[in-house]
Amino acid sequence: MRALVGRALAALGIRRFVLAVHDASLPGDPSDDTGRGAPLSRGGLGLIEFAAGLGFDGLQLGPQGQTSELDPSPYDGTIFSRNTLSIALQPLVEQGLIADRTLAEAVAARPAGSALRSAHRYVHALQRRVLAEAWQKGARALAEPLAAFMSANADWLEREGLYWALAAENNEPDWLRWPERDRTYPDADRRTALKERHAALLSRLAFEQLLAHRQHEQVHARAGALGLRLSGDLQIGVSHQDVWSYGELFHSGLRLGAPPSRTNPEGQPWNYGVLDPAKLGTSASPGPALAYLRRRVGKLLAELDGLRIDHPHGLIDPWVYRAAQVDQLAAVQGGARLHSSPDRLALAGLAIARLDQLNLSLPRHADEWVRELSPAQVDSYAVLFDEVVAAARAQGSDTQDLIVEVLSTLPYPIARVLARHGLGRFRVTQKAGLDDPRDVYRSENAAPADWIMAGSHDTEPIWSVAERWVQNGTAEAHARHLAGRLIPNESERSSSAAWLATDPARLASARLAELFLGPARNVMVFFTDLLGMKETYNRPGTVSDDNWSLRVPPDYQARYAEDAAAGRAFNVPAALTLAIRARGAEFARVHAGLLLELEQEQERHRS
Repeated sequence: MRALVGRALAALGIRRFVLAVHDASLPGDPSDDTGRGAPLSRGGLGLIEFAAGLGFDGLQLGPQGQTSELDPSPYDGTIFSRNTLSIALQPLVEQGLIADRTLAEAVAARPAGSALRSAHRYVHALQRRVLAEAWQKGARALAEPLAAFMSANADWLEREGLYWALAAENNEPDWLRWPERDRTYPDADRRTALKERHAALLSRLAFEQLLAHRQHEQVHARAGALGLRLSGDLQIGVSHQDVWSYGELFHSGLRLGAPPSRTNPEGQPWNYGVLDPAKLGTSASPGPALAYLRRRVGKLLAELDGLRIDHPHGLIDPWVYRAAQVDQLAAVQGGARLHSSPDRLALAGLAIARLDQLNLSLPRHADEWVRELSPAQVDSYAVLFDEVVAAARAQGSDTQDLIVEVLSTLPYPIARVLARHGLGRFRVTQKAGLDDPRDVYRSENAAPADWIMAGSHDTEPIWSVAERWVQNGTAEAHARHLAGRLIPNESERSSSAAWLATDPARLASARLAELFLGPARNVMVFFTDLLGMKETYNRPGTVSDDNWSLRVPPDYQARYAEDAAAGRAFNVPAALTLAIRARGAEFARVHAGLLLELEQEQERHRS
């Protein structure tokens, strides 16, 4: 089916067709599942093959950094080190690094329900024990590649190791609870002393990273052999650990958050660090903060084929608020954009926009707060973002494989910076406003460079959203809109809309078919939307054990075959058929052979 889907996508002008799934959500196989997804596990590799077989040409992974024991969010993970929770154990058995019994015991002891919801804390403790065994058995055998790895990654490995050396000395993993002298990165003499005292610890941590990086290389190669490109995620936040490691690069008095918006009317106090503009320098003469960004992005792109840029506003014109506020929600609501606030005394020295370029009658978080900029001002806003683009070009990546997560909010400075690189935004169609023909989430308002999707990791699956449309009485309006997009013959639209409105599964399927209509040429599908799942992966702005834990069920292939045939999951050939017919009778006539093959594929699955 892969080749057939590829021809249909090409006929429709679709450039990329990507499945989004985070490591922790990958399915397990009963033989080696320990309670969390791992790309090189049997379940992980199985999903990669499944996605390729359906015709996807890429996988969008989440951030790959190490997550803490208490916080499973990949968006709070480390910047340089890879998440050792994603190390699959069966390959370690095959390498002789752990015993067969170790894997068998780990599989037998996995918590009940972890095949459907990842057991983050259990796997965190498990991996510490298992990787300690691997270190004992493999340190000598892998001494040469370990030395080479440590030399090639010396800077970030040292910072990682020194953090955990001090955590051990203080018997406390949270640096905010360390003695005052340890709360900042140590000077050269203290670093030397710490490395001497904790040489074994630093080597073991580097060994674990070597294993994680080697497994990623194998997954990357396997995906590439199947025709799948792997995209990573440049999260805008930094981990608590990295704030200590790179604290000198961040502005001490400011924190990054999200302003009030259509998606989150109250705003979100993320409490992330903000790179200090005084430490950026220029592209020709980079300061330490710019050099850090270059290393970070360069490493990501060297290991992947593309990059999702999380909240690019944070690289261009971050929404900031004062640090150390008791009421952080009030603080973020009273925040301002770092480079667009010449009217704020504390930020005036960092402003790029002038006072006469502002629409002071609007709320300061409004997209039109800044109404005009000169080319030189755009250059200033673009300093950090341009570095990301330059890194992509240096790695030979197509800049169109930079996936820019712009949602409901697109302030003028961000729009100008993206336009200079020909990059689009996200169009999340389940959020489309039916009363506003200009709504940013309506598919017909997309641009060719945009990425379109029914939902993302921060939304409910389209299957549960469609159920709510039926329950709250808006199904008919959504059905009319979809019929107008999908049914070329006006005389048939009314009856088609009535047919769609009676069944949430039909509504969801029509929303998914709409993704292929254009003008957007890049389609992304979150795994819950593909598989017909109704559970939510993450609810933004909430803290819950359910967040970041949802997994692809182990029997997903059998369930998908049945559900897709019945219209309860994303039936790719059916959606492509509908999209081709939506282009009109002449387009369908030109592609009659392709339509016949797609319909035969659907019939094969039904039988």
